[in-house]
Amino acid sequence: MDQTQLLHLATALGVGLLIGAERERRKRQQDQPAAAGIRTFAVASVAGALGYVLGGAFLLGAVMAAVTVFAAVSAWRIGRKDPGVTTEVALVLTVLTGGLAMREPALAAAVGVTAAAVLAARTPLHHFVSKVLTEDEVRDGLILAGATLVVLPLLPDQAMGPFGALNPHDLWVVLVLILAIGAAGHVAVRFVGARYGLPIAGLVSGFVSSAATIAAMGQRATRTPELQGPAVAGAVLSTVATIAQMAIVIGATSPAVLNAMAPSLAAAGAMALIYGVVFTARAFRHQAKDEPEGGAAFSLTSAGIFALTLGAILLVSAALRARFGDAGVLIAASLGGLVDTHAAGISVAALAATGRMPAEAAVIPILAAISTNSLTKAILAWTAGGPAFALRVIPGLVLVAGAAWLGALLI
Repeated sequence: MDQTQLLHLATALGVGLLIGAERERRKRQQDQPAAAGIRTFAVASVAGALGYVLGGAFLLGAVMAAVTVFAAVSAWRIGRKDPGVTTEVALVLTVLTGGLAMREPALAAAVGVTAAAVLAARTPLHHFVSKVLTEDEVRDGLILAGATLVVLPLLPDQAMGPFGALNPHDLWVVLVLILAIGAAGHVAVRFVGARYGLPIAGLVSGFVSSAATIAAMGQRATRTPELQGPAVAGAVLSTVATIAQMAIVIGATSPAVLNAMAPSLAAAGAMALIYGVVFTARAFRHQAKDEPEGGAAFSLTSAGIFALTLGAILLVSAALRARFGDAGVLIAASLGGLVDTHAAGISVAALAATGRMPAEAAVIPILAAISTNSLTKAILAWTAGGPAFALRVIPGLVLVAGAAWLGALLI
């Protein structure tokens, strides 16, 4: 063996010792006997490494098969009451990781550390799955995983449909992104809890829909007038989420458009944050009492409507551009912004990404969408929260839209 192989073998031994140490500790905590401890795991990992060196994948497979048989016989002889096979499976994984260390030591080390961490986190993981997660959250996690790992790779990544305006792969990426952002916001609320009240709830909910968040905060302010300050803070901070999400989805669609929009988005985000801080400072003195403990992580229906809206706006934008040129895109973006500013922004960015318009020409239509969307939010604030709520939220919306235009003019 040369020096490199010796280092790889040392990695295999280290992985075995790490996983074995965790299993040894677990064994000492149990009343019933267990066969595999730190020495067994260390030897198993080294055996896997030597098997790969001496006989390649074939001998490594033979070593794994032998260890599997030994582990099964050992578990049968001990006759444990616990039906779990975690230690036996970890032993087989250790053999495989030892063989991997001779070819990809960094990857083997990462696998070993991850496996040891998962094994050590037995109690909190069991508590989290059985006591913390709700059925809705498990379902939503499976939906998100299926949408990302199953559906997305199967969709064609090419322009199709009228005017070549629709790319199924790109539309689904946006859908997955919306679901993931909604899930991240839900997780944040679950971990932070109600101590930070409505402002943090408004911020994370704004990643799903700022307009819906403003309407919900207005309804809460109407229902509980003493929470009007925190509700206003949540409504304003949802606009911060809107600007952040706009930057994310535009960047994912067209980095060139994001670069052109950077001054406008930065100015709008800063203004929304400054305006929100004033009400947030007051809101931290309040406590939201009716935040849910569980519930759905995201709204699949809302995300689906978003994707359909985006597709419709893409078709309309392409048709208007074919008929009226850049002026058609401006009209479509303005109308689309009344429904959802992100869908309008993505549709314009998609035109730039496919070379149908310069990135710089996308700035004005996106700003128009932000402006018309602010109008929608103002109407929702007034109708849902009444004059007192709306007169606190609407100035923030006007300042954010104005800052976005100012950022574009100062380029």
